[in-house]
Amino acid sequence: MTKSLLLAAAFALVAPIGLGYAAQPIAFHVRTAGDLADLCAAPPNAPGTDAKLNYCDGFAQGAVDVQMKLAGEKKPFCFPPGTSRRATMVQFSEWVRALPAHRGMEVTDGLFQYLGERFPCK
Repeated sequence: MTKSLLLAAAFALVAPIGLGYAAQPIAFHVRTAGDLADLCAAPPNAPGTDAKLNYCDGFAQGAVDVQMKLAGEKKPFCFPPGTSRRATMVQFSEWVRALPAHRGMEVTDGLFQYLGERFPCK
C-alpha cells in the first residue's frame, strides 16, 4: 500500500470521530440593557461563555464606533488612555444590576447612558 493510500485510510477512520463534535450555533437576542448585561457577565465556566463575552464586546465596540462617528465634534463620552473594554463591560453589567430600571432600557440607550456617566468628557 502506498503512503498516500495509508494516509487516506487513516483519515477515513478518524474523520467521522472528529466530525461529531462540531460546535453548536448559539443565537443571542439582545434588545435591552439587561439582555446585554447578562451576556457581558457570563460566568467563566458556563456553556457558551466565550461566545457571550465576544458578542458583548463586539456589540459594544460596534455601537460605540457608530455613536462616536455620528457625534462629530461633541463626543458623548471620552475614554481615558488604557481603558479596558472587558472591564468596562463588566462594570456596565454591575450598573445595570444596581438599578432595576436600567435593565429594561433599550440596549444602546442603556449602554450610552452608562458610558456618558462613567466617562464624561471634560
